[in-house]
Amino acid sequence: MTKIDDVAKLANVSKTTVSRVLNNRGYLSQKTIDKVHAAMDSLNYQPNAAARQLNKNKTNIIGLLFPAVANPFFAEIVELLEKKLYEKGYKTLIGTAMHDSNKEEDYVNQLLSHQLDGLIVGTHNLNIDLYNRFKGLPIVSIERKVNEEIPSVRVDNYSGGVKATEFLIEHGAKHILHTSEHSIDSMPSGQRHIGYLDTIAKNGLTPYNLIVDFDMTNEIKMKILKDFFIDHPEIDGIFAGNDLEAAMILNLIREPIFNFLAQPNVIGYDGTKIMRTVLPNLPTIIQPTDELTTKAIETLEQRLNGHKPNNEYVFPVSLYNG
Repeated sequence: MTKIDDVAKLANVSKTTVSRVLNNRGYLSQKTIDKVHAAMDSLNYQPNAAARQLNKNKTNIIGLLFPAVANPFFAEIVELLEKKLYEKGYKTLIGTAMHDSNKEEDYVNQLLSHQLDGLIVGTHNLNIDLYNRFKGLPIVSIERKVNEEIPSVRVDNYSGGVKATEFLIEHGAKHILHTSEHSIDSMPSGQRHIGYLDTIAKNGLTPYNLIVDFDMTNEIKMKILKDFFIDHPEIDGIFAGNDLEAAMILNLIREPIFNFLAQPNVIGYDGTKIMRTVLPNLPTIIQPTDELTTKAIETLEQRLNGHKPNNEYVFPVSLYNG
């Protein structure tokens, strides 16, 4: 097994310098930092970050990093995590990092420098190199696959896509649109689209897909949707990417500029308590946020205590019929 001495020898620096690089402590030139990382990569050196964490004084602070707390789903997740962590004696540092990889790297560096005890992440940024440099980091992801080493907690998105599409078909829809994001292939939520496509094919229907990215402005989303509906008056069912999008679509399709052959049925995704209160008649797929957050904290504590949890935990979704 490669040791820190091997890294120091290859990088032509002292063991202390390698340790300082690993722990992000003290001033080091970028050239030195790059030399050490290059040596670690060359030797495939994997420092036991979890063990180092246990040897340091705990801060009792957990970082929560999600795309945007203005979104009802992430807001509910963050609220539940904060409440449950507080009950366990932790304070939380909450950050939003919508496609901001620099901010995400900053949070990971805070963890490495022991300003945080652990991280729970649900951001959409991909391929953050820092995650791959260290083994055993006390990090857990929700609805995101970081790498093969960091545990993830998610729902059965494929089943959600099937349930949503079947619901529309059962209500007579034959021309069903699914709105999704560019990142559908690289995120767990991408399985919703696969479930949609398989169900469409199973029923001998034609798929319709429209890219409506999460971070687009409402004005851009509205234009994309309007143009599509004008060109496709045959659409009679819409599987929206999330409940906020579903609400926007419900208002949009009432406008007299469209000549739908039949008024489309709409189903959302997420099923947060606030959206079910505001739009109680909107059918949606409910993600079990209480179970997701409880398991995420339980898994993080296993990592903090030096144990190895499962690599993935998957929870079922349910249909809310308005």
